[in-house]
Amino acid sequence: MNEDRKRILSLLAEGRITADEAERLISALERRAPTMDTAPHGAVGGARPKYLRVEVDADGRHGGPAKVNVRVPMNFLRAGVRLGALIPPAARDQVNAALAEKGVDFDINNLRPENLEALVEHLSDVSVDLHHDKGTVRVYCE
Repeated sequence: MNEDRKRILSLLAEGRITADEAERLISALERRAPTMDTAPHGAVGGARPKYLRVEVDADGRHGGPAKVNVRVPMNFLRAGVRLGALIPPAARDQVNAALAEKGVDFDINNLRPENLEALVEHLSDVSVDLHHDKGTVRVYCE
């Protein structure tokens, strides 16, 4: 995280600016600096992945074949993580408790934009292909 972004977040934490003002300042920083989207990356053709793709082709047991083709923009994931910072601490605790009840050992307090960027960076190397006699599942980036 760069120093300008840290300063903006500190001002927000101190209550000296609102969340909307912080968002506008961060957006201005991103427009001013070259974005990571234009940086070379390890995805196909050296470009950074723009989408997370999930494809399911299964023999549906209840009414015929099932096909699912989901394409999630990486920027949608980034926006979701940024919005997560606006969730009040008490609500985060409730979400963590609900996840724990379902057996998911994950603390949403640890989900930060900089962590997501590291994940996105490595996602270009991920390709999951699951082949079964009843169908196929593929997860990859493009």
